[in-house]
Amino acid sequence: MIADQPTAVVALGGNAISRKGEEDTIANQFLHTRESLSAIVPLVKRGFNLAITHGNGPQVGNVLLRVELARGKAPILPLGLCVADTEGGMGYMIAQSLQNRLLRDRIERPVATIVTQVIVDRNDPALADPSKYIGQFYTEEEAKRFAAERGWAVKKDGDRGWRRVAGSPVPRGIVEGPVIRAMVQDGTIVIAAGGGGIPVYVEDDGTYEGVDAVIDKDRASAVLGHAIGADTLIILTSVDRVAINFGTPDQKFLDRMSLAEARRYFAQGHFPAGSMGPKIEAAIQFLEGGGEVVIIGSIEQAAEALDGTAGTRILRD
Repeated sequence: MIADQPTAVVALGGNAISRKGEEDTIANQFLHTRESLSAIVPLVKRGFNLAITHGNGPQVGNVLLRVELARGKAPILPLGLCVADTEGGMGYMIAQSLQNRLLRDRIERPVATIVTQVIVDRNDPALADPSKYIGQFYTEEEAKRFAAERGWAVKKDGDRGWRRVAGSPVPRGIVEGPVIRAMVQDGTIVIAAGGGGIPVYVEDDGTYEGVDAVIDKDRASAVLGHAIGADTLIILTSVDRVAINFGTPDQKFLDRMSLAEARRYFAQGHFPAGSMGPKIEAAIQFLEGGGEVVIIGSIEQAAEALDGTAGTRILRD
């Protein structure tokens, strides 16, 4: 048992496995998965209890494309099952890559992937106002035809075209939380809540029912952190540090913030919904729920962020 060791959740951004401008082959996904372990192994060597989450945007888009190409030839998969498929497949890649790295480094730690159900409110307003872009780009004519034929919600995604949109409800709990907590506290490195997890709501009789929606991975990571009693949440993304006044002459990178400062900057609109906003929301949620520190930084500088020489630290006090 290593239940008295510090516990962390590491949230790997979507760029950890699939890179923009590069062919999204399985070989490349495995390559980048192995590269992302530079963020994990130092924590293992320092004795942390660990849970790992990951994004799945490009991968779930590929699954949706396969579903559309197979329309009329194979059963149509609901969005929840598409998320579950990517949780399993990507969890396998991360688990095997980490197992092999630990074997080479002669570190004895078990690794497991848990396909995770995440509880949402069935009356969450986000379900009635879908806004999260998923899947392929279409012309306006195609998108509106598919909306009529397939019951999709569609919206224009900037100048790039039209896309399907799904609701993105707030995560409230982790169905498998007690199991994951027990495994993590026993020393197992657990990959969980991949892509934000599979959204489910609780029926009046206590049973679960799936929701055709997607959950933000960082906000799910904060909820997972609470479920396993984590001290630290590490959000790894494509930027080295958090900035206020981003993209303006007054842009300022932040090495650290207090929880109060994070709340204030968020309220002032420094962190847009389409970029840093969900990460700061997740940080605030994690710290308000009892977490000690949130680290936001790049995958490439993960080790430096752990040592405090890179990234942004957000502290509860």
